[in-house]
Amino acid sequence: MARQLRAEQTRATIITAAADLFDRHGYESTSLSDIVAHAKVTKGALYFHFAAKEDLAHAILELNARAAQKLVAEVEGRGCSSLETLMRTTFGIARLAVEDPVPRAALRLATADVTVRPPLRHPFTEWLEFANRKFSAAVREADVHGDLDVGIVAHSLVSFYVGTRVAGRSLEPVGRLPRRVAEMWHLLIRGLVPVHRRPRYVTLATQLEREIRIA
Repeated sequence: MARQLRAEQTRATIITAAADLFDRHGYESTSLSDIVAHAKVTKGALYFHFAAKEDLAHAILELNARAAQKLVAEVEGRGCSSLETLMRTTFGIARLAVEDPVPRAALRLATADVTVRPPLRHPFTEWLEFANRKFSAAVREADVHGDLDVGIVAHSLVSFYVGTRVAGRSLEPVGRLPRRVAEMWHLLIRGLVPVHRRPRYVTLATQLEREIRIA
């Protein structure tokens, strides 16, 4: 049992080290030797758990998918409106990125030429489908304008978030991400939400950003 626990801890250490390097330097620019040095493990320990760098990338994408699914389940369990659920989820993803290198690396891997192995789905596909569902429901709930093209809006939201993170990676610390997500939502609310419903969601965006900063 102790040996199994040590093996699990070593595997987690390797994944965290790889995620940190993938996020900071990119997938192609990171070698297995770099990961061994950063994780402070032997090559034998790395190869015991991962036969190739692609296996590490897949493990990171898999962990990120599980964290995102858990987040969505928690937020949807609150019984909020569809638009609030979508907002809380995007801020939740931002919180994960601030706190953990794995989600940061997963996003960088998703924008690189890294194959996502079935049955795992590309994270952007998952995000687009989720945003489509929530915006469609928000139209029915009259929280957004009824004449919106939901597919375009969902694509714009995902592109906005991804672009914010990609640009921010080189320009500012990751701790700035929650502020950028709040700015994103303030702009989207002005364009998507009927005037009489805007105050609720503007206040929510400010509140969610503040909660991450306090935490």
